Amino acid sequence: MKLLITGGHLAPALALIEEIEKTKKDVDIIFVGRQYPLDRERTLSLEYKEINKKKLTFVSIEAGRLNRMISVSSLISFIRIPLGFIQAFFIINKYRPDKIMSFGGYLALPIVFWGFIFRIPIFTHEQTIRPGLANKLIGFFSKKIFVSFAEVKNNFPVNKTYVSGNPVKPSIFKIWDKPFEIKKDQPVIYVTGGSLGSHSINEHIKKIIVKLLYCYIVIHQVGDTKEYHDYEDLLLLKNKLPKELQARYFLVKHFFDNQIGYVYNVADLVIGRAGANTFFELLALNKPALFIPLPWSSGREQQHHAEIFTKAGCGEIFHQITPSEKLLRLVEQMIDRIDYYKSNFKNLSKFYKKNVSKYLIDEIFKQD
Repeated sequence: MKLLITGGHLAPALALIEEIEKTKKDVDIIFVGRQYPLDRERTLSLEYKEINKKKLTFVSIEAGRLNRMISVSSLISFIRIPLGFIQAFFIINKYRPDKIMSFGGYLALPIVFWGFIFRIPIFTHEQTIRPGLANKLIGFFSKKIFVSFAEVKNNFPVNKTYVSGNPVKPSIFKIWDKPFEIKKDQPVIYVTGGSLGSHSINEHIKKIIVKLLYCYIVIHQVGDTKEYHDYEDLLLLKNKLPKELQARYFLVKHFFDNQIGYVYNVADLVIGRAGANTFFELLALNKPALFIPLPWSSGREQQHHAEIFTKAGCGEIFHQITPSEKLLRLVEQMIDRIDYYKSNFKNLSKFYKKNVSKYLIDEIFKQD
């Protein structure tokens, strides 16, 4: 049995892969994704590194997408749309998978299209509360559509849409490897911009990092985007700090799957984007969040995710166009009342479903 997995959301894909490896020994997994996350850079993507660590077949695709803003990069991306469909044809024709599991986005669309033409059963999972155009098209070609939020069902054909919840990686609950050792004598703040990092978030942290370090331990996942050289700039800043403050600042490009459990375990507060996977990981762990939603996310999905947390009393929202000093004040406010935010996770219980990966596997491999 060959299962091809593709799409733009790595975290639920890894959760599904881990469950398959435990329960379906006869399944060969082929992962189609981006070897390089940015058009202008040759930095290897996190998905490429993670899939290769698992010794699974990784196939690179260079799909393009439509962008709302006109720029050189958006024009390059537009030109790559037909290239992605050509590559996808040869990928499907070469590997001939028995089933396809999509985790959405422009990357998955050409694979799903040719899978449909080749009459391969297609399954898709929608993580967000506001599906984009690519995912709606993928839903049309899919045999079954799984969604994380009940409200999303109205965006897809009701007869083949199921509320599954979101697969969460088991690794977030366990301490496998420690990327560093933290002596927790101060509250710990984990700042993350996702696998690529976020230049906007990094800039805000750069302005307030010294004040933060006088009161807190900071783990900062910066990303590895060469265009902005954030990691190098922040490392230079760190090296100029007093030794006492340097010891409280843990600067990392990205965390691997076997490291993130330790980071979440020691963190008291998480600062980051409000993507669906971050939303569900923090929900599963009962970790309060200070969300900085990506302003141009599809359908303002990140803003909606952040608002759910905030209305439940489990987090706060900071808009990236706001002065950095407000971010500092929000951090201080949340740390001072961290038990209050933790106590409110009962208000979000309806969004959290256990054993989602097992449910998806049962549905994907169900005998019709």
